[in-house]
Amino acid sequence: MTKCGQPDPTRAASAAETAAVGGETAAAGDSVILAVETSCDETSVAIVKNGRQILANLVSSQIDTHRKFGGVVPEIASRKHVESITMLMEEAVRSAGLSLQDITAVAVTQGPGLVGSLLVGVVAAKSLALALDVPLIGTHHIAGHIYANRLVEEMVYPAMALVVSGGHTELVLLEREGVFRVIGRTRDDAVGEAYDKVARALQFPYPGGPHIDRLAQEADEAIELPRAWLEPDSYDFSFSGLKSAVLAAINQAKMRGEAPMRAALARGFQESVIDVLTTKALRAAGEYGARQLLLCGGVAANAGLRAALAERCAEAGLPLLVPPLSLCTDNAAMIAAAAELKWRRAEWTPLDMKADPLLSLEAWSVKDEAAAAKR
Repeated sequence: MTKCGQPDPTRAASAAETAAVGGETAAAGDSVILAVETSCDETSVAIVKNGRQILANLVSSQIDTHRKFGGVVPEIASRKHVESITMLMEEAVRSAGLSLQDITAVAVTQGPGLVGSLLVGVVAAKSLALALDVPLIGTHHIAGHIYANRLVEEMVYPAMALVVSGGHTELVLLEREGVFRVIGRTRDDAVGEAYDKVARALQFPYPGGPHIDRLAQEADEAIELPRAWLEPDSYDFSFSGLKSAVLAAINQAKMRGEAPMRAALARGFQESVIDVLTTKALRAAGEYGARQLLLCGGVAANAGLRAALAERCAEAGLPLLVPPLSLCTDNAAMIAAAAELKWRRAEWTPLDMKADPLLSLEAWSVKDEAAAAKR
């Protein structure tokens, strides 16, 4: 290793020249990235070639462990990551039909996320990168969600990304590849967080989002609930008031001695959320001249949201990219896809990198476009 943990560039080039990937010989400049994702309660390891071809993508979920607590317990999540990370790394290499010498770089979610969970993945990835003498690429979790779309379809720029997950609700402008500008974000609850809180109030188990989505699809009527549009020109979001309106409706029903109308409340809640998300996303795409709208994050698995956004985009003549369900929730293949942006530009991460639960997406943007063109 060279100073500050930077790998010997001849070692990385040699690996790319000689790696046999899935029965094929990788050409010089090809990337074979092993990625690790441990930002919350899924442990995942993936191997992806050239940022597009998934050779392995293994995910170990902790949902059953955390369900009894009604949400993720950070200390338990960290311990579960420790138990499974090494086994998943070994199995990913084996299922991809590779040897460790075929790996050209190791990527890992640096942030944002639960700091204890992040640390497990960061330490594992650093150790493997050091042992193999290959580059380490610290990767932004939300960049991963956005570039999950590139695993299934070509992305064109400028693009607008609607990021919806348990911890994030953002509108992100991509003026060119790997360059992020956040133009709107939630001011309180993220949309996934609001779904879980409403589901808990309606007495659904964790995670509650899928239960709300299913019930909303089945409901014959909806209870009208408020939409938080904020200032006329704002692309920010707010869901705490909507959540409070659902809780108020439940409490009012109980005070009258009635059972809450769960299906009507679920549909009213989901319609309010979808109305605000789709309207602001389409308006932002139009204002900034986006050629594509990208739906990203765990809540992108919501059937109601996918259908409504597809309908609105079709009416506007705007192409919509949505990952398959397996790539919406946290997984390491998306981290490898985002890390490949840094690989092509030789933007490695030093081995003294720290897990950063507040990592900035805009600051993580790629720096050197000329270097990418040469590779």
